[in-house]
Amino acid sequence: MGDTHEHSGHAHGITADADRRYLWIALLLILGLMAGEVVVGFLTGSLALLADAGHMVSDAAAIALSLGAMALAARPAWGSYTFGLKRVEIVSALINGVTLLLLAVFFTVMSVLRLIDPPEVEGGAVVIVALIGIVVNLLATWSLSKANRQSLNVEGSFQHILTDLYAFIGTAVAGTVIYFTGWVQADALASLFVAALMLKAGYGLLRDGGRVVLEAAPRGVDPDEIGRRMAAHPDIDEVHDLHVWEVTSGFPSLSAHVIVADIAPCHAVRAELERLLHDDFGITHTTLQVDHAASRDDHAGHHGTDCPEPVSGADTR
Repeated sequence: MGDTHEHSGHAHGITADADRRYLWIALLLILGLMAGEVVVGFLTGSLALLADAGHMVSDAAAIALSLGAMALAARPAWGSYTFGLKRVEIVSALINGVTLLLLAVFFTVMSVLRLIDPPEVEGGAVVIVALIGIVVNLLATWSLSKANRQSLNVEGSFQHILTDLYAFIGTAVAGTVIYFTGWVQADALASLFVAALMLKAGYGLLRDGGRVVLEAAPRGVDPDEIGRRMAAHPDIDEVHDLHVWEVTSGFPSLSAHVIVADIAPCHAVRAELERLLHDDFGITHTTLQVDHAASRDDHAGHHGTDCPEPVSGADTR
């Protein structure tokens, strides 16, 4: 039949060496800060600090998971795994999203309990640790921002770290309020703020990862518009069985059955469609089955005829 596979120009979502380096930098920064925060959180009785530390455990696990997923995704295709393990990064993003949602629920419950029965909190120590945390998380956020965030795998780790940065800012504000006013409920309110950020980030990762798992069209890509643009070609009679999905983040794919007029140069039409999909929609992995329309006299009752092999010099890409 007229299948053609366009494999050039893939941008599969990661530049492995650079992204691994940025992830390792962020991981080491987070581990160092987490250890200090756990100690100070227990000594001062600050739930906000312990919430941050608990989130940072998930940060470290998220980054470690991302590094492992990146290594698996880089493995070449083999056997029945014709795309390799590239979708492992989506599994990593979904795990990060679920982790954020579970942490959000836990710290929401704990915060409400502390609003009802607040313990004593040493505001001064909380402020000092929070300021250190802001600096460390700024460095970690900066490091991950330089990685390729088109990958949901990297984006999951980035959202964990960014949430921590906002959490430390809220904790610093709460510690300042406690130090100057003695209003200890500010610590629980800061924890609720952290939980809200976790909820937002976790939902975003599950939404975007779920789209890939359910093989929805990439965000910002309208399959109906693609179909209209393809069918508008003057030599095309019909476009059907059109599917647009992502193998993994940053790896959009498309397949379709295209019927061209009997006199049309089908291989040239296919090449023009591939350029259209690449230039206007950013889709580089295409499978287009292109057939001639059935001749009314010679092929009545047939759906179409196979596109013949191109003559010398035809562009099949």
